[in-house]
Amino acid sequence: MGQRTSVTHAVALLGALVSVFCWPVQRAAAQAVATEVKAGSIQGSVFVADQGGGRAVVPGATVTLKGSVLSQQTVSDGMGNYSFQAVPPGTYQLEVVAPELRGSSMVKVLADQAIDVPIELKAEAMKESVTVTDSSSADLTEPSDQTVIDKATVVNAPNKQERIDALLPLVPGVVRGPDGLINMKGARSSQAGYLVNNASATDPVTGNAAISLPIDVVESVTVISDPYDPEYGRLTGAVASVETATGNFNAFRVSVQNLFARPRKRDNDFVGIESFTPRITMTGPIIKNKVAFTQSFEYRFVRTPVDSLPPLQRDIKYESFNSFSQVDVNLTARQTMTASFALYPQKINYLGLNTFVPQPSTPDLHQRGYMADIQHRYALSPDSIFISQFSYKRFDADVTPNGTAPYQLLVETTTGGFFDQQRRETYRTEWQETYQFTAHGFLGSHQFKFGTDFAHSDYDGRIDLLPVTIIGTSDLPVERILFGPASHFDIQQNELAWFLADKWTPFRRLTVDLGLRFDRDSVTDSINVAPRAGFALALTQDAKTLLKGGLGLFCDRVPLNAASFPLLPDRTVVSFDPTGEVADSISYVNTFARGLRNPRSTAWNIELDRQVTSGLIVRAGFQERNTVRDFVINPETDGSQGTLSLSNGGRSFYREFQTSGQYKIRRNTLNASYVRSKAYGNLNDFNQFFGNNAVAVIEPDSSGRLPFDAPNRFLFWGQFEAPLKFTVSPVLDVHTGFPYSEIDQSREFVGPRDSLRFPQFNSVDLQVTRPIALPFRHKELKARIGFSVFNVFNHFNPRDVQNDIDSYRYGDLFNGVGRTFRGKFILEF
Repeated sequence: MGQRTSVTHAVALLGALVSVFCWPVQRAAAQAVATEVKAGSIQGSVFVADQGGGRAVVPGATVTLKGSVLSQQTVSDGMGNYSFQAVPPGTYQLEVVAPELRGSSMVKVLADQAIDVPIELKAEAMKESVTVTDSSSADLTEPSDQTVIDKATVVNAPNKQERIDALLPLVPGVVRGPDGLINMKGARSSQAGYLVNNASATDPVTGNAAISLPIDVVESVTVISDPYDPEYGRLTGAVASVETATGNFNAFRVSVQNLFARPRKRDNDFVGIESFTPRITMTGPIIKNKVAFTQSFEYRFVRTPVDSLPPLQRDIKYESFNSFSQVDVNLTARQTMTASFALYPQKINYLGLNTFVPQPSTPDLHQRGYMADIQHRYALSPDSIFISQFSYKRFDADVTPNGTAPYQLLVETTTGGFFDQQRRETYRTEWQETYQFTAHGFLGSHQFKFGTDFAHSDYDGRIDLLPVTIIGTSDLPVERILFGPASHFDIQQNELAWFLADKWTPFRRLTVDLGLRFDRDSVTDSINVAPRAGFALALTQDAKTLLKGGLGLFCDRVPLNAASFPLLPDRTVVSFDPTGEVADSISYVNTFARGLRNPRSTAWNIELDRQVTSGLIVRAGFQERNTVRDFVINPETDGSQGTLSLSNGGRSFYREFQTSGQYKIRRNTLNASYVRSKAYGNLNDFNQFFGNNAVAVIEPDSSGRLPFDAPNRFLFWGQFEAPLKFTVSPVLDVHTGFPYSEIDQSREFVGPRDSLRFPQFNSVDLQVTRPIALPFRHKELKARIGFSVFNVFNHFNPRDVQNDIDSYRYGDLFNGVGRTFRGKFILEF
């Protein structure tokens, strides 16, 4: 009853806010409708011409449309095409910029007319203005450290998993940790924000990213280290925002790839299939210039080996089906709408398989999910827009053991079936309203933005924990963990947020971002205030040297698995003496320590950017994030009674010094960066013990280097146009090995936590592609072939270490990923 009352009050409050706020918007909209006219559209291709008259398309070029009524910007896709929809009648200037190249054209748009404008690029002379159009670029006028991975990078960068999250480590300060999850700028995966078309894409239970899209539909991914814009909330780390491509309003396009299965080779024999990942993506008009669709299907079957296990018992099997549907609608000259539906069921067999955990002792993870989203945009003027968005997300997960025998942790291996069984059903409903006002003049220019956001999440879960026995070197039990009866629960959460932002330009060379955000969480029953401010200052008259920085407070959500903690099965830990007899027994009760509060962080950065030449930009910056009220699990005892407490007593901090540069000449790009960082904090993270691949033994909490800490990292990657029409994309990633801890036969930590490290990680990846002529000629039919090589020099990068000091293999390293080859064939028409 209390939850329903909270929902009613929250909705009523949100409705009142939106009603008051929308009155001037509705009035302005009514005035706009009175003068509305039919719009046209512009499309075309960007190319360069050789001496023989041939044409080569230019992907990743920045195309800007400028006019008195409308100004827009886009980027040419992998085939060099661009488009602008819902363009009001009038005369416009088209400007296209690529490294060392430039082109322009005047165009007149008539009502309800589609115009095709191909634009030829030619070499440009040195320019005095700052132009940033890289494949991993940032808006230099934004105070936040932002990096954009655009379509050209998505298409050409080597990508072993062919998933969009696999490209995030191309951003300095972003690494894939030892658990396989992405850690952005020193934050745990559960502390970051993940958005798809501005809608939350996280699992309400764990807080981790929980959506999988076919990579072909992704237009760009933006990573924002410190999101000073108060529109971003419910996080204490960075943000990864995915934008999907707009459908083609004028012509049908189809892309097909990965049609051939790759055989599995074990002991020099081919045994079954290692992977099969076909993909097909279609886009085109439903009503020309008015309604366009995008549809993509992807099936993935992938076996990933653990080479230190027996040949036919070493594979983690991943199987999924991803479907993404999108409809883009030009309602009027000022209104557009996008509706999308993503379906992403997946199954992972033998989750967590490694050298010391064989297949029978691992769980299977079955996930089922879908997300529906609709967004309406109303342009009241060239710089004023009203956006309404509604999304519904369903995400269910089952964790099931692969065996029924008792689960035993031995010094050298693990036996029996996995101890943790889970069944989760969750959904999340979110409604957002955002209004950006027309710029106003007062002591400079002010661009105000106001918004509200209401979300409701529901978690229906069942967890059953089975006994766990630790076996020592004498083959006798050292410890046994017994659990209470299975638990079933239903947790609900309401979140309400509202924010106000002002982009203030007091004079031409200075931009100041000011913002204030309020968040209310029904789980903690508290309101959190998060002020933020940032600036970007051009130090020189030519705007080639910029100083940027900012300071902000960020408040995180409460994952629903943390809210369910007191309802989980309690445990009893029985200890044995060297003869195998019971020595003592302690019963632990799950409790909150002083209730739950929202984690929060304070972050600041300072950065200096310099455009040395028209093709070279260098950057140096420092950022720091301090997080408090982190969720920490800690066992405490008092005689034969104990408590397993979940508290907000955790703290962590991240510091990063970054130097980076980008050099572009013609259509070649080289990115280079060095990051010196430190990620330090409490180590008993809640998801480590109660997530999808739970750890049974919980030792007292301690502070140390976080598991994904990599103090030194060198990253080089780029895209080069080689002779004979080859496109070459290399990636070099070198960083300090991740930390790990020593344990003994009782699974107790020996010495300081995370004080040892894996060897240095060193990998060179490469992708090479080339367009080819098909034996049957058709002007719309295009094909590319190529190959990828991962870990070109076959460097040993181990993923497992024997860290038990009582093992005869103590210190040995295992499970390196060797050199891997992949073929590539893409057919487009």
